[in-house]
Amino acid sequence: MTDPQIPQTTETAGRIIVLDIVGLQPQHIDADRMPTLESFFPNDRVTDLRPPFPAVTVPAQTTLATGQRPETHGDVSSGEYDRERETAEFWERDRDGRDRIWETASDEAGLTTGVLNFQHLIGTSADVAVTPSPIEDENNDILEMNCWSNPDGFYDDLREELNHFPLHNYWGPGANEAGSRWILAAAREAIERFDPDMLWIYVPHLDYVGQSDGPGSDAFEEELGVVDELLEEFLTPLTETDRWDETVLALVSEYGFHDVDRPVFPNRALREAGLLDVADDGDVDIAGSDAFAMVDHQIAHVYADEGSVDAAHNALEALEGVDDVLGESGTEHRGIDHPNAGEIVLVAAPDAWFQYYWWDDTANAPPYATEMDIHAKPGFDPCELFIGDEGLVSLDATKVRGSHGRVDGSAFGCFGLGGPAGPALQGDGAVDATDVTPTIIDLLGLDLDSSIPLEGSSLRSSPE
Repeated sequence: MTDPQIPQTTETAGRIIVLDIVGLQPQHIDADRMPTLESFFPNDRVTDLRPPFPAVTVPAQTTLATGQRPETHGDVSSGEYDRERETAEFWERDRDGRDRIWETASDEAGLTTGVLNFQHLIGTSADVAVTPSPIEDENNDILEMNCWSNPDGFYDDLREELNHFPLHNYWGPGANEAGSRWILAAAREAIERFDPDMLWIYVPHLDYVGQSDGPGSDAFEEELGVVDELLEEFLTPLTETDRWDETVLALVSEYGFHDVDRPVFPNRALREAGLLDVADDGDVDIAGSDAFAMVDHQIAHVYADEGSVDAAHNALEALEGVDDVLGESGTEHRGIDHPNAGEIVLVAAPDAWFQYYWWDDTANAPPYATEMDIHAKPGFDPCELFIGDEGLVSLDATKVRGSHGRVDGSAFGCFGLGGPAGPALQGDGAVDATDVTPTIIDLLGLDLDSSIPLEGSSLRSSPE
């Protein structure tokens, strides 16, 4: 095993700005496709970033920002199954007492920190924070667009300057670059008004085309240029700020994409095996089922009653497109052995992904299946990127052309250090996701009695 490219420096940075560009990989950064990014991060400043397992949004984000694996921090999916209430919900978890680098650096070291559009930000102690928090009714229908911010009035000021955050361009059939453009504009305002010592900026634009068209598509290639233009608008003025000479730019990407062409339906298999029950209204009866699968891209957590684990395993292992069926020893090996994980965890083949559907006939789909309802669905639904024939959202899972969640070298993210104060990378291997927060702590010269029990080790391989 080769050593990862961990920076070696005795100098400390006065300011770190993290660009979290989802779906970006080192091979995308060149003078032809992304000239702006290449000028700040030439080849010797960028390397692979090995994501945690599973390589999906919330586990990856929490690992990057804490230095912990999912087996420690407990985010094993972008959804969460509440065993007591017997409900599965996506994107609903709050900060829940967890400290990430922006909270620890602010609370313990007195730095001014900021973070934009990360998951689970409501209640953060970061000095500057913005995250979408629309006002919804009991049916999750949006009554009014809003964002939660710290300080309290910051979003009101951003709204006057930039208009409301364009939520309908942030996800769904209307997803485009407007969401990322707004976030980067808000980041400029945050720097101008609060001058944070550390600012983490989530740039999601490649996530849309990565799923809808896949990483090998012409459309993905075109959107690399769009992201580069957005970064030019943000980075060029940054070079003229007073603190530019002491600035490190850190580049991270939570995961890369796989080209896929096979949707896999574990809940159909569980229903056929008599393990999954459906209510009269067409919705899954989780409480009444012996087993069900909460899917998230190329990973599925299967929650099963004690006496039904073997039957669920037998029903799922023969599914075409399933690469691995993990039990207790498998989840421990993959660094996901946590009570939040399913009794069984499915891993899709590289060209496959998991859809939550338990029905065969679209006439039997629950009402929310054709709606933009990211909280109610017991699985992540990339079909929300496509307009449907019978409602807002398509029910044709074959349209999806890209996915993520597996951890293999073809879909690693990227890590880079640039800017005038950015140190050189040393070594010739991939940086582990657990090393990102320790690296930021080192670059800022922080001596923390940290509530983050860092697990990053420059010599440890991520299990696969």
